[in-house]
Amino acid sequence: MDVHQLQILRELGDLGSVKAVASAMFVTPSAVSQQLALLQRNIAVPLTRKEGRNLVLTEAGEVLAAAGASVISSLAAARAAIGDFQESSSAPVTVAGFHSVGQVLFAPLLGKLAAPGFPCPQFFDEDVAQQDFPALTARYDLVLAHRMDHTPAWPSDKVLVTALAHEPLDIALPANHRLASRTTLRPADVANERWVVSREGFSPADVLGSISAVSGTAPKIIHRINDYATVTALVAAGDVIGIVPRYTAGAAVGPDVVLRELEGIANRRRIDLLARPESMHRRSVQLVAAAMAEAMSELTGEP
Repeated sequence: MDVHQLQILRELGDLGSVKAVASAMFVTPSAVSQQLALLQRNIAVPLTRKEGRNLVLTEAGEVLAAAGASVISSLAAARAAIGDFQESSSAPVTVAGFHSVGQVLFAPLLGKLAAPGFPCPQFFDEDVAQQDFPALTARYDLVLAHRMDHTPAWPSDKVLVTALAHEPLDIALPANHRLASRTTLRPADVANERWVVSREGFSPADVLGSISAVSGTAPKIIHRINDYATVTALVAAGDVIGIVPRYTAGAAVGPDVVLRELEGIANRRRIDLLARPESMHRRSVQLVAAAMAEAMSELTGEP
């Protein structure tokens, strides 16, 4: 049985004839009769009986119609509750972000959503390899994700994608390094340096792989570090150089470290907002997503 069949049975009890039910539900009498027959197949006792030219409910039919009315009422209440939830501008919203983006976006986002009636985001730190970001949308309403330009696009059949930024990754040098006086660098300039770089599967490691491929030189990797504050601290010590994102690692770059633009290879990553389609129907999620786009625009200076 399904809800539509229970609704027809209920209407038959109230209206007293198949023709009246058909008229009330804007269907044909034959469609009503067909649904009643399908419902009867699943019930061991008769639900209807003939009374003159009309079809009326048996006692069993009346019991099932009453139970069906309760089901229909509960479903209507559930739909109303879901509607209220989707339309609520203050319902909680869970947001996952990788380390560096969380450091620069989470606090400004709170400021933008501080007014009464706005949602209160709940933040989670998730630093995963690029290919693992879409799966996080099963656990969080919004997921801040990054991927390099040359990597596969996010699965459009599974997640909705909102582009937030197109961020260059720069070379981090000690301020007194011999290359610090240059405004831009090419792969050949840095190929023989000692490196601190991220673990495999993360953007800096991808860029270093491109530097190695273009220059034909195997990189001398000394440290594998994903935290940019630690990366820049090691760079400031003068023993290694590193690769850091221009916008989201800015707070980690102290006066003893300089960033220089890298030319000659693809060195930009996309920062995107991922969500399941059903999440983006919620008003509170839409508000957080809009505030996040505004905060990222202010950070990067890009419209």
